[in-house]
Amino acid sequence: MQLDLWLLFGASLVLCAIVAVRLSHWAGLPTLLAYMGLGLLIGESGPFHINFDNAELAETLGLAALVLILAEGGITTNWRSVRPSAPAALAVSTVGTLISIVVVAVAANWLIGLNWQLAFLLAAVLAPTDAAAVFSVLRRLPLPSRLTGLLEAESGFNDAPVVIVVVTLSTAHATMPNLAELAGVMVYELIAGGLVGLAIGWLGAYALRSVALPASGLYPIAVLSLAVGSYGAATLLHASGFLAVYVSALVLGNARLPHRPATRGFAEGIAWLAQIGLFVMLGLLASPADLPAQVWPALVIGFILLLVARPLSVMLSTIGFKLSFGEKIFASWAGLRGAVPIVLATIPMVKEVEGADRLFAIVFNIVVVFTLLQGPTLPLVARWCRLESDEQARELDVEAAPLEELHADLLEVRVPPGSRLSGVEIFELRLPQGASITLVVRDGESFVPESTTALEAGDTLLVVTTAAVREAAERRLRAVSRRGKLAGWFGEKGI
Repeated sequence: MQLDLWLLFGASLVLCAIVAVRLSHWAGLPTLLAYMGLGLLIGESGPFHINFDNAELAETLGLAALVLILAEGGITTNWRSVRPSAPAALAVSTVGTLISIVVVAVAANWLIGLNWQLAFLLAAVLAPTDAAAVFSVLRRLPLPSRLTGLLEAESGFNDAPVVIVVVTLSTAHATMPNLAELAGVMVYELIAGGLVGLAIGWLGAYALRSVALPASGLYPIAVLSLAVGSYGAATLLHASGFLAVYVSALVLGNARLPHRPATRGFAEGIAWLAQIGLFVMLGLLASPADLPAQVWPALVIGFILLLVARPLSVMLSTIGFKLSFGEKIFASWAGLRGAVPIVLATIPMVKEVEGADRLFAIVFNIVVVFTLLQGPTLPLVARWCRLESDEQARELDVEAAPLEELHADLLEVRVPPGSRLSGVEIFELRLPQGASITLVVRDGESFVPESTTALEAGDTLLVVTTAAVREAAERRLRAVSRRGKLAGWFGEKGI
């Protein structure tokens, strides 16, 4: 009977969280606020009076949820879009993070009287941007691709160095930390974690391409298992597990694997469930009675972070990367905090650092207040900075299923609205020899096309192609989708 009630309660809670997604999307806010609100509502001060104060369990579950969220971020990130911004993102994630930590720590020590250990801990847990918050807001804004790539890659990269700093500081004494020692540990763990992620991602992609699994639903499970497994492999080598997860997921998500859209959809669903559980749990962990006393310190540190530390870290770490002043200003304002700082704030609580409860309350207040401030104002800031999207055309959604006996692939191509494939006749596609459109699904009905059949927006095409020409066929379809049947004259290669 207890199991029945808990299943009903859990399902109802998840459904309420799904409804909250729609409301948050309409309001332009990251969904974390709605989820944490649900946690506070059912917590110790709410009508359900659920008392949850196990910081150790919260840390374990929180880190596990962050692994799943990071894996989804890597799987759904388009490497072609992110690659030009990757060097700048790495600079902001490392050099920029250290600059932000030093500025906020000095302010916390001078302005609100924290000792050096707590000051640096507070600065460290506030340094990373949150992947879930960034993706939920920025992917709806028309921004330059290099800026979006910078912010997405930064949110994936910067968890790794910060976790190293927080864990090191949580076991130190209340003195000024040895920055040189921290930097050395960080360099080793990041390099080793990145190499582990690359190795597992590459080997996993090779294995999945070589072995045909008996059911399409096994591919998403295998990809996510490889990404999550890279965390454990890296931590066994005392390397950065978070960076290994993100890098391996990035490699797997951009590899030529069967059923890639299905894999992305599965990863997104798992990440949504992880976010719901994580944010509701953090809302339960927070004690509403302790939060009001830390509002003033939270406002002081929050504005230092938003108006001084974040802009300074972005401006200095992106020198030489040819970002415009407007892009740097927007990147400074778009440094959204979410679950990551709150989860990291549980680490000092588990290590029984003196003052850790106060630190948790300050971080919780900062996340709530400044998410409300920054999230809804991002479209306005983008307009002030005169930022516009440079996206040329809608990308195609292509799914592949292996045809092992024929040594060929079956591609499922959906023609999106606005694609220049609309109106193009089959023979005008000039697909390479060995690739052919075998079926068109239109308005729920399927038919075998002729060479003069004109494609329409909303069509689904089934393309059979040999492995040797698959990449060329995909490039040709993308090129026509972007620039029309004369794409070659415009220099469009579909890359």
